[in-house]
Amino acid sequence: MALAPSIIREEHRSLSAVTQSFRTLARDARDRGRPLDYELFTMILDYIEGFSDHLHHPKEDEYLFAALRRRGVGAHEALEVLDVLERDHARGDELTRDLRFLLARCRVGGPVALEGFTAAVEEYVEFYWRHMRLEEDVILPFAERTLTEADWEPIDAAFRANEDPLFGDRPRAEFRKLLQLIVNRAPAPVGVGPSHGAV
Repeated sequence: MALAPSIIREEHRSLSAVTQSFRTLARDARDRGRPLDYELFTMILDYIEGFSDHLHHPKEDEYLFAALRRRGVGAHEALEVLDVLERDHARGDELTRDLRFLLARCRVGGPVALEGFTAAVEEYVEFYWRHMRLEEDVILPFAERTLTEADWEPIDAAFRANEDPLFGDRPRAEFRKLLQLIVNRAPAPVGVGPSHGAV
């Protein structure tokens, strides 16, 4: 049985938790007039960008999507979805760069800049949610029906990445540490950090 689909779903859960927290914190700053914790928001963007760009999306593109394209005879709809998902990967990179720019503007732009930043966060979270739903509702079931055991071997190896110097244990440990820093700094209900106004 292929391991990659469960790893992909697990990575989606992690990314979803972080992006939902991102939205909650941005809304809280906007709606309650609380100051932005720039370091926390930067760590969240570092996690999203690094995890998506360096661990998650490249493996989908290079291994899973490529195998599906090789096996895609008679599956026109799934191939069209792959086109959308690959465009999404590039678009996600653009959106995270935009979010970094808008976050920097919040330092001097006041409530108007914060409103623009929060709107961009909302857009990003909805974009990412739709993207993950396409992968989980269309592509993974198609892959599980279509790919052979031989097809899955390199895909599973890429997602397990036990020996890969770029995607191996050290980078994963770094992302776990970054996620722990986010959880420790973010106030409840997002994390376990001090509540707003605490010394």
